[in-house]
Amino acid sequence: METINPNHTVESLNDLLTAHDIKPTSQRLEIARLLFAHHNHFAAEEIFSMINHGSHSQINSASQNSVSKATVYNTLGLFARKGLVREVIADPNKVFYDPNTRPHYHMYDPSSGELTDISADTVQISGLPAAPSGREVEGVDIVVRLRRLE
Repeated sequence: METINPNHTVESLNDLLTAHDIKPTSQRLEIARLLFAHHNHFAAEEIFSMINHGSHSQINSASQNSVSKATVYNTLGLFARKGLVREVIADPNKVFYDPNTRPHYHMYDPSSGELTDISADTVQISGLPAAPSGREVEGVDIVVRLRRLE
């Protein structure tokens, strides 16, 4: 896992994408910069909005052009498939992209839309079934969903 660095340079982001077998483009670099600079869990819509409506662009003038919603979704999907980020399905209608790929879990508050990390060492899991023949357990995802007390 790469260290989250709010001061990634174009060169360090190029290296990060290349290390994950992802061809760096200005759009991919900008999306990666947003994810790794903030160390937040972002939904694709939030990334799309920040790129197209924010004064955040630092990669180059090409990234100041609009980026399509399809490009954002496809890039985030690519990042997840290549192991650069972790896809967290908080509920059927809300998917977050997490730049922290170390083992950990999540707490989700649907009323605020906030997804926060839970340290893996604070949760104990026991009694997992054996994996089928020819398979191994890759990981366990836990999302603790919250609701307000009435």
